[in-house]
Amino acid sequence: MQTPQQAIETALNSKAPKDVVLAFLMNTSKELVAYAAEKLVAADADYVSLNFSNPELKQIEPWAGTSKGREVYIYTFSNVGTYWNIDDFQITDLISENETVAVFGQFTYTSVVAQQTFTSPFSIKAMVKNGLITYFQFMEDTYASAASFRVAGEWIIQQDADSTKNFSVSENS
Repeated sequence: MQTPQQAIETALNSKAPKDVVLAFLMNTSKELVAYAAEKLVAADADYVSLNFSNPELKQIEPWAGTSKGREVYIYTFSNVGTYWNIDDFQITDLISENETVAVFGQFTYTSVVAQQTFTSPFSIKAMVKNGLITYFQFMEDTYASAASFRVAGEWIIQQDADSTKNFSVSENS
């Protein structure tokens, strides 16, 4: 298996979309992501994290929503490594067709402050042009990731017109 640096070298030489995305993902730790973004992400690349726009979620996870520019990649992945301990990150499938790359897998994170651990599937849709990521959409179990920061509180859920079917969700649920 390649080292993170070797993966970047392979991606820079091949410019193959699959190699570029894999190299970026292998270099997303706080210590490596700035260099990887400089080499593998277009200066004006789009980044979509978890949703297109959700102000409430953005308060919990500041990188959520749609952003533009290489710096947001650095900001996002640096903060993931600040807010959570990355216990496990596994890519199970990486599929490439022309400029489009799809990645599937799962990860386990533990929130640094609340010490809540969760495991989530993830999926990524990326676009690579001329050896640079130009679009990156990251999806995960957003409910679980946001809930990993919950330290108190309760929601009363009403999914049905019959309010007798309401139920509560809390940190002890």
